[in-house]
Amino acid sequence: MKLRDLLARHRELWHEATRHPFLEGVRRGTLPRRAFERWLVQDYLFVLEGLKFQARLLARAPRRDQRLLIGGLVALEEELGWFEEQARRRNLELHARPHPANAAYCGFLAGLEGEPYAAALTALWALERAYLEAWRGAAPGHPEYREFVEHWTTPEFADYISGLEEAAEAALGEAGEGARGRAEEAFVEVARFERGFWEMALEGTEENGGRVG
Repeated sequence: MKLRDLLARHRELWHEATRHPFLEGVRRGTLPRRAFERWLVQDYLFVLEGLKFQARLLARAPRRDQRLLIGGLVALEEELGWFEEQARRRNLELHARPHPANAAYCGFLAGLEGEPYAAALTALWALERAYLEAWRGAAPGHPEYREFVEHWTTPEFADYISGLEEAAEAALGEAGEGARGRAEEAFVEVARFERGFWEMALEGTEENGGRVG
């Protein structure tokens, strides 16, 4: 089972997850600052839960995947520090209540503990791949947001996702039909949650809100 086959079978849903008015607003400079900052706080909360998810995944990973997943955990911990610095610069309060869309996504990650390793790893690849594609689509980004676009489109991040793809395909190659089916279902769920995360940030705003400034 090749992960690119999932992208092909669910092309429309994947497009919705990685091409969104939020991202177009980042690229053009039409995204209201309050919408971006709402998203930034919620993404910080999501990364906190993502760190726990990846730690649980590492605990059951085969030896061949441990270095890759450890590297991902180190990067996530550094990412949290970067978020905290951004929040200080913008006077944002990070100890917020998770939005229902965020809480549901985090609940999905927690539930992957009970899924086959191959399915959970596929979900991790999907959410990271969606993130990279989304921010690449927003490049180069309006000057207000360019730092963020550049931060989330580095070659190192792309290399990590390539490593996840290779590891997930190896796991799927060893998995049974049931686990492969669960992996595809997890992929679909991730795409839906990613789409919903962008939509969450635009609540109460116009799709083409006023220019930032």
